[in-house]
Amino acid sequence: MDGSVASQVAAKWRKKRGSLIMALHEIQGIKGYVPWEDAVDVATGMGIPLARIYEVLTFYNFFKLDAPGKAVISVCTGTACYLKGNDKVLEEFKKELGIKEGESTEDRMFHLQCVRCVGCCGLAPVCVVNGKTYGRVSPNDVRNILDEWRNKLSEEE
Repeated sequence: MDGSVASQVAAKWRKKRGSLIMALHEIQGIKGYVPWEDAVDVATGMGIPLARIYEVLTFYNFFKLDAPGKAVISVCTGTACYLKGNDKVLEEFKKELGIKEGESTEDRMFHLQCVRCVGCCGLAPVCVVNGKTYGRVSPNDVRNILDEWRNKLSEEE
C-alpha cells in the first residue's frame, strides 16, 4: 500500500468493524467521488474483497464513481416540487445540458442529480446549485441559471 489518500483512509478505518461505508464517505468527501483506483486501495488496505467494495458503491446512490461537474445541480423531487412541475424543470435541464440525471457534462462543468426534499417546500419547484437555492423555478428559468453558473465558473478559472 502506498501513501495515497485512499490508503491512509483504509489504514484509519481498517480495525473498525463495519466501517467500509464510513471509509468510502471520507474518500468521497475529499475527492468529490470515489475513483476506481481508490476503491482498489481500500480493498487492499482494509482486507475487503473488491467485489464487496463495488457492491457498496453501486448499491447506495449517494456514491459517485465519476468525477462530478464543478457545478452540481440538484433538482428537488419532493412531493411539493412534484406537484408544482419539477418534472418539466428537470427535462429542461436535461435538454439544455444534453445529459441525463446522474451524469456530468463532457467539460465537467455541470453535474445533474435529483434529490429528495430540500426543505424549501414553500418555494416549489426548487433546485439547488452548489448550495445556492433557486425557488419557483420554471423551465424558462433554466437557461438563465445555467448562464449564471457558466459566468461564475469561468471567472474562477
